[in-house]
Amino acid sequence: MAVSDTNQFRYIRFFSELRIEDIPLVGGKNASLGEMYQELVPKGIPVPNGFAITAEAYRLVIEHNDLWPKLHDLLDALNPEDPRDLQMRGAQVREAIYGAQIPDELFHEMVAAYNQLVDEYGQEVSFAVRSSATAEDLPTASFAGQQDTYLNISGIPSFVDACKRCFASLFTDRAIHYRIDQGFDHFEVALSIGVQLMVRSDLASSGVMFTIDTETGFKDVVLITGAYGLGENVVQGAVDPDEFYVHKPTYEKGFRKVLKRHKGAKKIKMIYSSDANHRNPVRNVPTKIAERQAYCVSDKEVLQLAGYANKIEKHYSAKAGTARPMDIEWAKDGKTGELFIVQARPETVASQKRQQVLKQYKINPEVEQLTPIVSGRSVGGKIAYGRARVIDSVEHLNEFQAGEVLISDITTPDWEPVMKIASALVTNRGGRTCHAAIIARELGIPAVVGTECGTEKIETGQMVTISCAQGDLGRVYEGQQQFEIVETDLSALSKPKTEVMMNVGNPEIAFSVNSIPNDGVGLARMEFIINNEVKAHPLALLHPEKVSEKARNKIADLIDGYDSGAEFFVQKLGEGIGTLAAGFYPKPVVLRLSDFKTNEYANLIGGKAFEASEENPMLGFRGASRYNDEEFAPAFALECQAIKQVREQMGMENVIVMVPFCRRVEEARAVIDNLAANGLVRGQHGLQVYMMCEIPNNVLMIDEFSEFFDGFSIGTNDLTQLVLGVDRDSEKVAFDYDERDPGVKKMVQWAIEGAHRNGKHISLCGQAPSDFPDFAEFLVECGIDTMSLNPDSVLSTWPVILAAEKKRG
Repeated sequence: MAVSDTNQFRYIRFFSELRIEDIPLVGGKNASLGEMYQELVPKGIPVPNGFAITAEAYRLVIEHNDLWPKLHDLLDALNPEDPRDLQMRGAQVREAIYGAQIPDELFHEMVAAYNQLVDEYGQEVSFAVRSSATAEDLPTASFAGQQDTYLNISGIPSFVDACKRCFASLFTDRAIHYRIDQGFDHFEVALSIGVQLMVRSDLASSGVMFTIDTETGFKDVVLITGAYGLGENVVQGAVDPDEFYVHKPTYEKGFRKVLKRHKGAKKIKMIYSSDANHRNPVRNVPTKIAERQAYCVSDKEVLQLAGYANKIEKHYSAKAGTARPMDIEWAKDGKTGELFIVQARPETVASQKRQQVLKQYKINPEVEQLTPIVSGRSVGGKIAYGRARVIDSVEHLNEFQAGEVLISDITTPDWEPVMKIASALVTNRGGRTCHAAIIARELGIPAVVGTECGTEKIETGQMVTISCAQGDLGRVYEGQQQFEIVETDLSALSKPKTEVMMNVGNPEIAFSVNSIPNDGVGLARMEFIINNEVKAHPLALLHPEKVSEKARNKIADLIDGYDSGAEFFVQKLGEGIGTLAAGFYPKPVVLRLSDFKTNEYANLIGGKAFEASEENPMLGFRGASRYNDEEFAPAFALECQAIKQVREQMGMENVIVMVPFCRRVEEARAVIDNLAANGLVRGQHGLQVYMMCEIPNNVLMIDEFSEFFDGFSIGTNDLTQLVLGVDRDSEKVAFDYDERDPGVKKMVQWAIEGAHRNGKHISLCGQAPSDFPDFAEFLVECGIDTMSLNPDSVLSTWPVILAAEKKRG
């Protein structure tokens, strides 16, 4: 009998018979699998076959064993805020359901369906037996991890036992508590069971992906996480997984390049057990050193998964009639090398955020200088403080007090009643798609996951501050640190005629600050990426034999897994630039070429071997003079290669290149020639090249400079010190440094007039308008095209610009 011939079954539905509309019958998980099996497998998305035991079967078991009265007796009088009462009543309910007899009619159908699936795939297979509640995987409530899953199940006795345990798991303590919190009636929710072919990811890798950035709600990326072995470790947070981002708009245009990546520790993997009795069908084992040092999937596989994710999101969005970001589980078969989609559900947290109200958490700048106790992956984008409570096992959960910060190795769904009253979470293990991260987002609290040593470094009773508002890296500081929360109703903002861009150097905040009203990035500083991601001098990466042994060893550690130092530099810099560009795509992102001074370059790993000592680095070997220097030329070539990769392979043609500290017109000509020699030809593929207007000669000779550049950006920091002859780093004369000096303002006015005279775009990216409202008014009066402000001053400067425009008429 063919698998599709299932009319004989009353309580079984194969995936080929199910659609998303069947949630009341088989729950969200199984309905989604049926939808994908019917609609997306023909479109090239591989989904392993299986069947659902319907919710009617669950009700049949309860009725056949006359359990409804007992369940009501146990649950109607439940006090959900009393952990002991919840544990006692929950255990009795589960025991009653697990001990119930399966009616003969249902038993025979289960066995027949199981054998039918074995006939399709062969005798040497096993199955995942998953719970699928009828209130699960809805667009507004995930019910993630509330019921149980059993993996590597083979043989009729193990299969039937797993099904009984799934039925009983409708009443896990966590599920009972979660339903009460969400307002669901225990007796209106039923449980279906999904039985699906196990993909042999125990021999390869698996993970979770989202078609939205889970931290910021940024909808233009696919976030893919993965680790070796079965996927439960990623879901539960037992491992720090690899992470990859792919940019959806450019992917749809045909570009195939990973946007950015993070290599996780991946210290363990879940594999099949050799236990013949299947008492423990899976187990965790340590991963090999070589596995930890490598990514669990190739770039080609990451891009293949991203393609699947895009198709799945499009299908479910069309079905819903609205954008529907998705939470998807994937697995790679270690025998065949195939990638499979094993589950998909609506994402329920980031996609539900109100977009009209911007809430910004800002840590006190002084706190940023402190060394955190521990750090890890940032979840939630918020800041909170409280007394720490280290919990090492579920038996000690009753010690937890409301408002404390939960510190643990990992969390599981059993911990959720306690997580609900925590002010923040810190775990040793896990990535940003693990259980702790998902629940923290649902609860609206910050979490720092994957700290490795949080339970060792933090003590119970210690006051700590959890900051997840500083990018991808979450930090745990000692003590109660100061922060503020700023809320802005974006719907009330009118747009000024003057373009308002932002100064952004940190790629980690690109997906979050883009929610602030803006026209793009007016200054993206390359130095931040080199300092924080590359860390080594580019010439040291090219010539490690010329640096000290200590520096050489550090470089070897940095580039481990890369073919060369050059490849490392280009990939790290390229992914940083690409992430900045993606965060604002298709708006322009003005990328300033590296502008390190000699002392700053010397501080990079290996830098001292290539940098001379200068008395005044501010006026020395920097900016354009480096790009035209024969010795620095190989380093400049790497920069150009990274930018070319971002524009031509990632598809980020919104990147505009900007040349800093270009002293003379002949120097400008040489830089344009050097860019072209390195594949960055002005005008080719829409490439624009701007110049920083920050030297008095740039203003005085702006007509001549205009021949070589498409636009200018006034840098008031350097322009001020050069106009006034003030070293802004000197304590003795710093009081004379003032961007509002009439001489400086006259230079700014001339620059704006000169750019307009030559039909060139003119912006200002210095600190002045961010610090001084009257300077912003002055720029509007001069008719500047664009102001580029620090993100934290955009909203405060916005009304100043509007008022100045109104005054100007």
